[in-house]
Amino acid sequence: MNPSGESFYSVLEKRGVSRREFLGFCAMTATMLGLGVRGVSEVAYALENQPRIPVIWLHGLECTCCSESFLRSTHPMASEIITSMISLDYDDTIMAAAGDQAEEIIQEIIRDYRGQYVLAVEGNIPLAHEGVACIVGGRTFQQQFSEVAEHAKAIIAWGTCASHGCVQAARPNPTQATPVHKLVSHVPVINVPGCPPIAEVMTGILSFMLIYGRIPELDNRLRPKMFYSKRVHDTCYRRAHFDAGQFVESWDDEGARQGWCLYKMGCRGPTTYNACSAMGWNDGVSFPIKSGHGCIGCAEEGFWDRGPFYERLPDIHQFGVEANADRIGEIGAAVVGGGIAVQTGVTLVKRILTGKRVRGDSHQVKDDIQPSKEKQKQD
Repeated sequence: MNPSGESFYSVLEKRGVSRREFLGFCAMTATMLGLGVRGVSEVAYALENQPRIPVIWLHGLECTCCSESFLRSTHPMASEIITSMISLDYDDTIMAAAGDQAEEIIQEIIRDYRGQYVLAVEGNIPLAHEGVACIVGGRTFQQQFSEVAEHAKAIIAWGTCASHGCVQAARPNPTQATPVHKLVSHVPVINVPGCPPIAEVMTGILSFMLIYGRIPELDNRLRPKMFYSKRVHDTCYRRAHFDAGQFVESWDDEGARQGWCLYKMGCRGPTTYNACSAMGWNDGVSFPIKSGHGCIGCAEEGFWDRGPFYERLPDIHQFGVEANADRIGEIGAAVVGGGIAVQTGVTLVKRILTGKRVRGDSHQVKDDIQPSKEKQKQD
């Protein structure tokens, strides 16, 4: 647990980290959060003076992919988050304690840090048959979650399971799997959807909360705007092919080899809000679309019931030109053709008004709009 409210910097000093290395870490963190140059001093001040955040990390119905993703963060490294920036006091997946000793830790945190700790939840809460589909320490997860959530400062719902229910809540949802925000009303909830979420998104949210002492700005679905304000489609490197009407029509066709848009192969990028195409995965190496597979929309509510994944979305009506992907190429060609026609018309008018010969015509245009000298004399 967090002894005497020690700060991140005091922990680093004990480990022999130099001031230069600390400021380098602050610069990296500020850059990752998009805080700019001024943000470096804000990060440094917070990490020097703010006490580490006590965190309880619970696991409900899930596959632990969120933890797997979190542990692979590189900016900042998950090890720095866990051992220095936060005080991860309970996580039954990675903690050494077990049994009664582990469960007692939760009671100690609730008692000593009431209203100060952050509850991180991975997985959803099954309500059917009094919650027997998920038992932790001899009690239902529903009981454990309710007890810890009651006195938390804020709750982070890791992944689509905790944010939206995910595959456990797929029709007909026999366990009545329920996302976190539907069971909480008195504590702010941050949804961090994705199956799993991007590692740096997870560590970035914890870093923001430590630096500013508050939760980040959220959208109407409780998602942090700093990471979920744009669609995958908006920053996808294949977007230009979408606008040009260049689509992969079948796997491994010429369009696939050329890296064209995967919309017709079922890509959900145009309707999915996430930072995949902007940040990438595995230290920014790649993301599904870059690897040749369309986005399945795993960060969106109900994605598990909107299959099959390889069927194209219905025609998109959100932004004009995207109304019908089949006609985008035609529209592009029509625009180009219309532009040529307009340019030709403008050129023709200019030449008529200036009395110049139009290429291919057999007489002077100026004779048609100006009386000849002989006619002027007759008049």
